[in-house]
Amino acid sequence: MTQTLTIEPLSRAVFAPFGDVIEADPATMRLINSGTTERYHALGKAEASGDGAEVIFNLFRGQPRALPYAIDMMERHPYGSQSFQPLSGRPWLVVVAEDEGGKPGLPQVFLARGDQGINYRANIWHHPLMALGETSDFLVVDRSGPEHNLEEYFYPLSYIVSGVVL
Repeated sequence: MTQTLTIEPLSRAVFAPFGDVIEADPATMRLINSGTTERYHALGKAEASGDGAEVIFNLFRGQPRALPYAIDMMERHPYGSQSFQPLSGRPWLVVVAEDEGGKPGLPQVFLARGDQGINYRANIWHHPLMALGETSDFLVVDRSGPEHNLEEYFYPLSYIVSGVVL
């Protein structure tokens, strides 16, 4: 048996248990460079633990996922955060789950606008990148280090994501 998941709009409040929503927040805006640049300050915090760990910047090019889509696995990174910032300006899906005894619980699905990024905190269960519509580029900030920083979980039954309006 499968269960259908509802897609919710992404906001700071609903995503707070999993990490940060990275978008222009007027409350954090500062003018810099002689008033020619708006800086939206400290929208998220990168995490990297372990000996020899460092924060790195990556470009991910995500192939679009067709809906309906079966969520059959989740992953997490125990030693560092992972941030995704869309560069192509297209909406995309963010799928997260609370930890339930060392495995992910019921997935939650959020529709992120093309100007919204996210930062998963360390050890947060999430689905791999889910671009929609077209191939899309993302700036990804995460951790590199000698420890194996990936844990995967495969659900015994799939969850179905459907019905997004682009």
